[in-house]
Amino acid sequence: MKFLVVLFSIFVFACAEDNSTISVQDSEISLKITEVQKQIDAIDSLLKGNAWITRYANYNTYQKLLSELEEGEAAIKKMDKNSRKTSDTAKRIETLKEQVNLLKEYEKTPFSAMLAAPEVENPPRIINPIALISGFSYIKKVKTNKDEYSRHILELDMVLSRLDEKEKLLVAMLDLDNSEENRNLLYSTRQEISELSAAKQIAQTTFSVYGKRADEAISIATNDIKAQFFSMLNITIWLIATIILSFLAKFIAKRTITDNERFYTVNKFLNFLNVTLIILILLFAYIENVTYIVTVLGFASAGIAIAMKDMFMSMLGWMVIMFGGSIHVGDRIRVLHNGSEFTGDIIDISLLRMTVFEDVTYTTYKVNRRAGRIVFIPNNYIFTDLIANYSHYGMKTVWDGIDIVLSFDSNHKKAVYIAKSIVRKYSKGYTDIAKRQMTKLRSQYSIKNPNVEPKVFTFFEPYGVNISSWYMTNSYAALALRSTISAEIIDAFNKEDDIKIAYPTQTMYLSKKQDPSPHSELENESSWI
Repeated sequence: MKFLVVLFSIFVFACAEDNSTISVQDSEISLKITEVQKQIDAIDSLLKGNAWITRYANYNTYQKLLSELEEGEAAIKKMDKNSRKTSDTAKRIETLKEQVNLLKEYEKTPFSAMLAAPEVENPPRIINPIALISGFSYIKKVKTNKDEYSRHILELDMVLSRLDEKEKLLVAMLDLDNSEENRNLLYSTRQEISELSAAKQIAQTTFSVYGKRADEAISIATNDIKAQFFSMLNITIWLIATIILSFLAKFIAKRTITDNERFYTVNKFLNFLNVTLIILILLFAYIENVTYIVTVLGFASAGIAIAMKDMFMSMLGWMVIMFGGSIHVGDRIRVLHNGSEFTGDIIDISLLRMTVFEDVTYTTYKVNRRAGRIVFIPNNYIFTDLIANYSHYGMKTVWDGIDIVLSFDSNHKKAVYIAKSIVRKYSKGYTDIAKRQMTKLRSQYSIKNPNVEPKVFTFFEPYGVNISSWYMTNSYAALALRSTISAEIIDAFNKEDDIKIAYPTQTMYLSKKQDPSPHSELENESSWI
């Protein structure tokens, strides 16, 4: 009996030890399962929000919704049409249809949008420097699209690598826990890997073709840009050569032409010629069909000529001024236009207008009472208005006259002698200069009376005898000499007792009458004495 008790005790102890061993093994398996699940969850967390995974999930959702829709439509055919369940099933079917329509793009393949390569547009034509901007923009756009597509492929590689890790973990999980849930999860993961692997093969093939097209387009645009840079280099060389020749011509003109005014004119002409050559170089360099431009301008010339008549006339006037030689920079001119009169020196002649600096002259003294203004005169005025040149063909002198009225009882012969002596004295230098200039001018023009000696004339006027003295003076300083001679003549006439300068006077007669209401009567008589 004791033996049986001992044997039973040994059996109980052995069973307890086996249960303890099994409990430890279960605990270890549970820990391994937990560890594997953490790794799986970490991978899922990394893949969460990924475009490839999201599109595949949407694809699965579409397939699931489509299957539910088919099941619902098949079930509703077997139901009673008037039952409440039929009504609920119909509403469910309508909801499923709306959801299916939202996911319509996933009907055939989940990755069609991501596998489609961007369209490679034809490279732009780069025929001028401005087109370089579009060329560089095109190259940047193609490279960006190519890099973006390549990034999608790299991202797909990363997703597949993560899913491979997840597959291995699920296999390990299945060894630890061979449950239906784990088997389904492993199956769905392998399906996902299969779909993504197929997408990767398509993407690599598409990228291979797309990359070649993109590289070809970039190569074409790059070659056009290089050709345009070489063209710009050639044009730059031509432009630099033109500018150097222009500077050389100006240097030679400065050395050979001593007259500053003529050098200024030549300098302006060289500037115009230089600009014209530069425009022609650029025109023939960047316009492929010049005859087309000429044809268009031919049709548009009539309208342009009417709309811009004054500007074209000013350009024509500039050509007449430049090649006619009637007006130069530095000449003193007087312009009469619509009753306005301006006298001054030309300081610039441009393509459209002459710039005149208004000096203090007899015109400003008698007419404008203003001086020092910059007056812009359109070149077309030479065809329509009066322009007088005070210094044409090198002439630096002009005739100026001073009128002094004497009373009728004055010794006008003596006055004429005195006036002529004074004007001869002060204008002798200008008279000699005028003789030399007149000799030169007669070789160019037919001048009947070249006499430039001072002249004094006597005229009968209603209120006295007018002594008119004429003499040669500086074209640019006539007012100063006029003032000096006027003062000398007045002083000389005042010294003579028999010479009286006439001026307007008034005589008043006062008379008194015997009257209860006495008053004064004023009588006026005007005269010159």
